[in-house]
Amino acid sequence: MTVEAVEPCSLLDWDVVATARVAGGAGEFVLGRFANDWVIRVDDRILMSNRMHNSEEVMAEYAFERFPDASTVLVGGLGLGYTLRAVLDLASEDAQVTVAELVPELVGWNRDYLGHLNDHPMDDPRCEVVVGDVFETLKRSPGAFDLILLDVDNGPQSLAEAKNQRLYGDIGVRTCRAALRPGGILVVWSCGPSARYVRKLKSHGFEVDVMRVASRVGGRVHHVIFMAR
Repeated sequence: MTVEAVEPCSLLDWDVVATARVAGGAGEFVLGRFANDWVIRVDDRILMSNRMHNSEEVMAEYAFERFPDASTVLVGGLGLGYTLRAVLDLASEDAQVTVAELVPELVGWNRDYLGHLNDHPMDDPRCEVVVGDVFETLKRSPGAFDLILLDVDNGPQSLAEAKNQRLYGDIGVRTCRAALRPGGILVVWSCGPSARYVRKLKSHGFEVDVMRVASRVGGRVHHVIFMAR
């Protein structure tokens, strides 16, 4: 995930709270804190921050505007928990919400350090946490979900991890469609536009809307949300 610069500008000012190295990954995951601000970065590249989460919340809002009665939801990528929190706030009391996160340490950090940011969404009884690749969850879940929300890597463009290409390539699009119930919606976060991904979605029978959303309210950086029905 690409975000705007966060203050203070020097990473030397941030306390390192915890670190993790993902098997086969490109670098070290670092959980950093400065006063009430939190970031997760890989080496010196900031992936996410509690200051910039508007687009993650908006993707959930867009999804439920189009499918307000969704009862089964898959969230791909836990992050700092903002998308999951937004989904739980919008979902019905009897909804089933699955969140798949590849990095087990990130799940632990949300439980141990970050839960207060979003009122501890993983403690909600409607939430099931799956530690593993969301692609594998999709493969074993045919016809399971009304809504699939994916916030993995940088989206379908500018991938940091080459293996994530399968999620946004033909096999990934087919797998996402197979995991949707009739009338279901796939919602994909991206750091920028991708005409190629839109064409791919349409070639597999999706109707697609593309929306630009500010990374934070009033911010200059915009992200892209793909809505595929």
